[in-house]
Amino acid sequence: MSIRNLDDLLGEGMSGRRVLVRADLNVPLDKQSGEITDDGRIRAVLPTLSALVQAGAKVVVCSHLGRPKGAPDPQFSLRPVAGRLGELLGAPVHFAKDTVGDSARSIVEGLADGQVALLENLRFNKGETSKDDAERGAFADQLAAFGDAYVDDAFGAVHRKHASVYDVPARLPHVAGRLVLREVEVLSKLTGDPERPYVVVLGGSKVSDKLAVIEALLPTVDRLLIGGGMCFTFLKAQGHEVGSSLLEEEMVETCRNLLERSGGKIMLPVDVVAADAFAPDATHDTVPADGIPSHRLGLDIGPETVAGFAAALSQAKTIFWNGPMGVFEMAAFANGTRGVAEAITKTDAFSVVGGGDSAAAVRALGLDESSFGHISTGGGASLEYLEGKTLPGIAALEN
Repeated sequence: MSIRNLDDLLGEGMSGRRVLVRADLNVPLDKQSGEITDDGRIRAVLPTLSALVQAGAKVVVCSHLGRPKGAPDPQFSLRPVAGRLGELLGAPVHFAKDTVGDSARSIVEGLADGQVALLENLRFNKGETSKDDAERGAFADQLAAFGDAYVDDAFGAVHRKHASVYDVPARLPHVAGRLVLREVEVLSKLTGDPERPYVVVLGGSKVSDKLAVIEALLPTVDRLLIGGGMCFTFLKAQGHEVGSSLLEEEMVETCRNLLERSGGKIMLPVDVVAADAFAPDATHDTVPADGIPSHRLGLDIGPETVAGFAAALSQAKTIFWNGPMGVFEMAAFANGTRGVAEAITKTDAFSVVGGGDSAAAVRALGLDESSFGHISTGGGASLEYLEGKTLPGIAALEN
């Protein structure tokens, strides 16, 4: 990867220099209390921020959170993140009440060497996500005014052509942060010449969301294990009754073609946990995958499937996992995800967890993160990288 990295920037001397850092601090917040429920993404950027602070830089951090509509919205404020970031850094983080307005300018101008500021949510400004180059560029000009150099450490956003990701690097000397560099190094192992057997586990709700990555991976993997809500469209393609399970009817023929072309590489559930309602206390039991009652819906893979998936994983030397096996947020339907995750940790394989809900599941289920080779911070970005797509944020760093 022909990209300058953080060490290149640090080698130039940081004392007194302002460094604009694009981080991915899009953490989940409790709807009632507004408290952060998973600070994994904040922790992921600490190595880059700590290195800059120790080098004496004036660090200006920017990020998005959620999907506000281009205007301030209190429920998507980054204020709670500023507090948690300060706790983890061991020093106060100065919080700007806006992104490029009076508060932001005042906070940035007042920074001393080694201090950190966090700007308010980038998506409170229409220019951040605008498809109009001029509007996006105008916002990028305002952001770039806060830095003498730019560091992208937001791997979870590099697949977006947004002002802070794509346009700002064109306006400032730019480097990849520690996290972005690590993510690309790890994922390049999967797209290069992975040690075999190479086993991929895909879950999540929709086949349509994963179709491109399935198409890209099928020629290169040795086994492709499919669980989660997307498995029911594949089961339907095999001619099985799936009851009221999640189903993409328009994708059935596509799944049938994938199964025919896979040469037996695709492995589907043989049993599922079927419930009478989508609820944590719903009546449920385990049924054969080809015998789901018409009035029930599958919410998890069953124990025989977990055992079969675990057997396939035990032979692997390289593993990529993206997407939960069931509705892991409900305890009754978390066993499939837990079982597959634990099976991965028991192997000697180089394992990569592909961000998003998979990474959230690892933490929510209390699994040891160090048991996995790498846990990505970018679900969508990691999938698009494996698809072979050009990621705007990475392309901007290479220029």
